[in-house]
Amino acid sequence: MTKLSLLGVPHDGNSSFMRGPAEAPPLIRAELFSDCYGGSSETGVDLLADGVILDHGDVAFDDGGDPWTAIELAVAAALEPGHPLITLGGDHAVTWPILMSVHRRHGPVSILHIDAHPDLYDAYQDNPRSHASPFARIMEQGLASRLVQVGLRAIHPDHRAQFERFGVEAIEARHCSPLPKLRFDGPVYISLDLDGLDPSCAPGVSHREPGGLTTRQVIELIQSIDAPIVGADIVEYNPRCDLGGMTATVAAKLVKEIGGMMVNARPASAGS
Repeated sequence: MTKLSLLGVPHDGNSSFMRGPAEAPPLIRAELFSDCYGGSSETGVDLLADGVILDHGDVAFDDGGDPWTAIELAVAAALEPGHPLITLGGDHAVTWPILMSVHRRHGPVSILHIDAHPDLYDAYQDNPRSHASPFARIMEQGLASRLVQVGLRAIHPDHRAQFERFGVEAIEARHCSPLPKLRFDGPVYISLDLDGLDPSCAPGVSHREPGGLTTRQVIELIQSIDAPIVGADIVEYNPRCDLGGMTATVAAKLVKEIGGMMVNARPASAGS
């Protein structure tokens, strides 16, 4: 029986600095399904066993259509079987349309957002869909009941005003030793920007910010979640900046650990 859905979102049209994240999904998949590695999560789930992952492929974008509509429809279809969903970005802008479909199925979720940047600008470079702005849109629309941001280390005064406006729980990287103890009520959505990790762990990102979390710390955060994880995205992998595919390997490892927690957790009903 399938336990987990997977969907690629190869879109980086709202990146502010450089393109490349649209090329990420097939490369993360290649590492995830490679014979080089075992398929088991540290929590004991073999994600590569027959029937565990239902791969919905990648979102297809029509040059004449709104990419947000394409993402929403593809996410809704991937959620239809009732399994938790991991999406592979793409830049961080895609989290907004993903959350619109997640909200329709599960209602307002708690978001654990791991990132170097808060991504809360009202608009960046006059673009309200910027990859620096998705969480402003998500909170404005009431798609989340709670937003916890961990690993921040590039905070602008505009972000601090947005923290206050939206009641964001902002945990800076300098306050992550030891890691914060987080508790969640109701369904959880993980949004994992790979630049939340230190560049020594994940160099393949467009906006490297030294002083970040280690891969071990991110895994420990994931494994500490005590509520059903109904969805997740792993975004901002830029293969053009990677070193020897290191970041693709890290991304695939994080898919396994998030997926293992999804499969092991108690189910969350639609609209919960």
